[in-house]
Amino acid sequence: MQTVHLDSKYSKKIDQAFTLGSLVQNRLSRENDFVGAKTVRIHNINTVPLVDYDRTASSERYGTPTEVGDTVQELTLTQDKSFSGVIDKGNNLDQCINKAGKFLGVQMSEAVIPEYDKYCFAQLCQKAGCIKGSAAAIDKTNVIARLSAARAHLLNRKVPVKGRTLYVNTLVFNALVDTDQFKNLDKLGTKAVANGQVGEIFGAPVVEVPEELLPKGVNFILVHKRAACAPEKIHDAKTHIDPPGISGSLVEGRFYYDLFVYAHKADGVYVDVTTDSSVKVLGALTIAAAGGAISGEESGATVVYTTDGTDPRYSVTAQVGKAPTGGKDVIVKAYQKKAGMFPSAVTEQKLTS
Repeated sequence: MQTVHLDSKYSKKIDQAFTLGSLVQNRLSRENDFVGAKTVRIHNINTVPLVDYDRTASSERYGTPTEVGDTVQELTLTQDKSFSGVIDKGNNLDQCINKAGKFLGVQMSEAVIPEYDKYCFAQLCQKAGCIKGSAAAIDKTNVIARLSAARAHLLNRKVPVKGRTLYVNTLVFNALVDTDQFKNLDKLGTKAVANGQVGEIFGAPVVEVPEELLPKGVNFILVHKRAACAPEKIHDAKTHIDPPGISGSLVEGRFYYDLFVYAHKADGVYVDVTTDSSVKVLGALTIAAAGGAISGEESGATVVYTTDGTDPRYSVTAQVGKAPTGGKDVIVKAYQKKAGMFPSAVTEQKLTS
């Protein structure tokens, strides 16, 4: 039961804990509209092979026509959070503060926003296109190399520099500040700016994230804005004055949201993890070229695969199991996942039979 303190002498100010604004909002895509829908289906156009033009052919000089297909990803909102707080009129008057209005501000900054950010970071880390695990902890001797590996991963997959954000924990930021190379890098640490940004490196804004908001073991996340979205279908808070059954104010809020990584842009999300006995990135599976049998899974892990060339982490055609049906030239893609661990990379195999 909550305790209400009634004052004989009082201050007109509430002593609120230190808070941060959202570190996620406005740094991810808002391309898709969830208004009027719980689920949105994203269609991605597939390409066809590029061939040499044949000037001597009697027909089909451009090559054999191939049907242009697409892949589908379903995004379904799952997080439906709410709160309800009562401020009795008698207590409010005895406390001599405008408690209803101040409570809403405190609730948003200390409860709603941190929960939203923590969930979004957890989803980014589970759904990232690349999760790189290393037993070596980050320090000043390897921090530049680890960040450079992330930068190279995005560059080699043609992810634009503009629009990237680098989320780092305090350990990584402290290691950066302590490096000899630091002095020759970009504007990192020169000034603090909005939404937790503490500078810039490799063309990406650097945002320092409190440890409690990141999953255990995660050192940094390099993400491009268009690689993921964090839609908020409902973001609603209101104060009811003297509603039925209450002499005072009823303050309520509801927040309906989620975070998704786009299948065709998943390479724009890179997560660096330090592994140990309690933090594990699952290893890649093995797919037999003859028959397609899948093996190498962790005990208790779920194996997910596709046989149509789509990414099983995001595809609506993904199936659970270790014995995909197919045949010669069928492309099987598979990965494994387990609660409390980071999922494996995707293994791909073209079947010979």
